[in-house]
Amino acid sequence: MRVPLGGVGWDALSLVDAVDDRPLIERRAVLRGGFYEMQARTVIERLPATAGVSQQWGVSPYRGCAHACRGCGARGGHRRLGLDAGRDFDTRIVVRPNVVERLRAELARWDGEPLAVGAGGDCYQEAEATYRLMPGVVRALGEAGVPFTVYTKSPLVLRDAPLLARAGARVAVSIAFVDERIRRAVEPGAVGAQARLELVSALVEAGVECRVLMAPVLPLLSDAADQLAATVRRIAAAGAAAVEPVVLRLPAGTRSWYLEWLEQAHPALVARYEELYDGAGLPSPEYERRITGQIEQLCRVYGMACGAGEPVGRRRGGGEQLALV
Repeated sequence: MRVPLGGVGWDALSLVDAVDDRPLIERRAVLRGGFYEMQARTVIERLPATAGVSQQWGVSPYRGCAHACRGCGARGGHRRLGLDAGRDFDTRIVVRPNVVERLRAELARWDGEPLAVGAGGDCYQEAEATYRLMPGVVRALGEAGVPFTVYTKSPLVLRDAPLLARAGARVAVSIAFVDERIRRAVEPGAVGAQARLELVSALVEAGVECRVLMAPVLPLLSDAADQLAATVRRIAAAGAAAVEPVVLRLPAGTRSWYLEWLEQAHPALVARYEELYDGAGLPSPEYERRITGQIEQLCRVYGMACGAGEPVGRRRGGGEQLALV
């Protein structure tokens, strides 16, 4: 027999206390136009060591990326939302519609340390054409005088070229190789290398400091001497100020997705990769030094700087660093 408790039956209590076991994204986001809108509590976030960029902190208006790059090191972030790091990362894009509001609030207490924009998903991917969050992000960073670098593969960044130039932004266009066969296999949703090289030229012409993030260099696939030389030569011809080489990282989430593809496309290489990468997803230091050394030498030949270089922007002194918890 069911005994009432305080006028509420057990059946009603079971409904009140029921645990919502849906993924976090399903509980906190609003699905609109194919995108998941999720209000951010904090937008300046520490980047993992495996991110491969020089900045330790970053801002990402979008999580997930329609470029669907097999080796994207940000894939693991989708797991924290209850999504998978593979197909979901490519197709279930999370939008942070309040990113500008939160960024301005956090910048008021920021100590001016350089920021990476777009490390969690390309900030100029298709979703940006709908939400137009980046103009507000660029203005907020420019007004705060914080050095920042925008990371992208998308020609949409040209829309904001005048704004980026005024803000003193640096744009790093990702071009890891110029072989279209490799691009179609590992970056199926991104534009080709030629379009990105033309993007570099257009940004330079617009007065934006533009460099190339040569990332990720794929071991045994895009790391041959002639491949590296062809890529650096064409980057130099496009007018880039510098090259930042990054060898492929395989952190949790990225590793399984990338190796699954590798086993299907190049099964003979899987064992070599297992030997080359440690448990954290970092390549052998000897291998990495050899590849980055080759690229550095090629940059000298073509008159370009190599490496992250000094941060740009009107750095603002003082202030207490924002505590991110």
